[in-house]
Amino acid sequence: MTSPAAGTGSGAPRGNLPRAALTAFTPMVWGTTYVVTTEFLPPGHPLFAGLLRALPAGLIALALTRTLPRGAWWGKAAALGVLNIGLCFPLLFLAAERLPGGVAATLAAAQPLIVALLAVAVLHERPSGWRLAWGLVGVLGVGLVVIGPEAAFDLAGVAAGLGSAASMALGVTLTKRWGRPPGASPTAFAGWQLGAGGLFLVPVTFLAEGAPPAVDLDAVLGYLWLGLVGGLIAYVLWFRGITTLPVASVAVLVLLSPLVAAVLGAVVLGQTLGPVQLVGFALSLAAIVAGQLPAPARRRRTPAAAPPPPTPRPVPPAAGPRA
Repeated sequence: MTSPAAGTGSGAPRGNLPRAALTAFTPMVWGTTYVVTTEFLPPGHPLFAGLLRALPAGLIALALTRTLPRGAWWGKAAALGVLNIGLCFPLLFLAAERLPGGVAATLAAAQPLIVALLAVAVLHERPSGWRLAWGLVGVLGVGLVVIGPEAAFDLAGVAAGLGSAASMALGVTLTKRWGRPPGASPTAFAGWQLGAGGLFLVPVTFLAEGAPPAVDLDAVLGYLWLGLVGGLIAYVLWFRGITTLPVASVAVLVLLSPLVAAVLGAVVLGQTLGPVQLVGFALSLAAIVAGQLPAPARRRRTPAAAPPPPTPRPVPPAAGPRA
């Protein structure tokens, strides 16, 4: 079942641009995660932060809507929750531990490229050179912004980073394919996935990190931000955008996350942005804007006009009999 609200074309019509701007709030909030984690949360427990970002938000959404999945949607909601949240988070944190932050962010920025390929296989769309080209521009731009001279490539870290991007890309594509079931509000739909992803993270978190850390007031504020704003509000807007906007225009919005993280790093942590980073910003923003616009229509070759038929010569009248 697919959502009737929007097509799966390569760009959003002009009427969808305000909705795309609202959906962009989610990756922008995701971009605050690095600063919140380093400045407010106890170190060494990123999965616990991911768990508190997902499970409480899912339970709150279910309590507000009092709507549970029905029939096949139990399995679909569980699969989407694991792909979009439960599996994506551990792989992302593993990549962040094994790789410099810039390399991990650049691998995560490959998600629009993966979505462009999955749209062909899962949504049966035609391959789009427009999407692939701007996806490459976006990855290049993010790379210029966040990759520094200390960049190193660990095989396991690279695999985890690409796995995280692929997991969420598949989740986004399947969310677009299945749509949102009738009678389920965006809040309920987000709650199902947040709850499923949070339940998946419970054993993973305690096996990997052990007992929860001690928290102070700063940590409480940080967890509230991640859970209420970065979890409940952000994911309601995100899943609403996926089901009502073209999948490619939603996927490219993910590029905003590392850009916001870089801006906050410069403003809050005193990190510097040089000319190369500014060029990367421009390229990434261009890719984001291009992803919201329809691909330019191909010019159709019009056949040459056939020459007009020759004008028939008038036939002279037959001569009458002579007198």
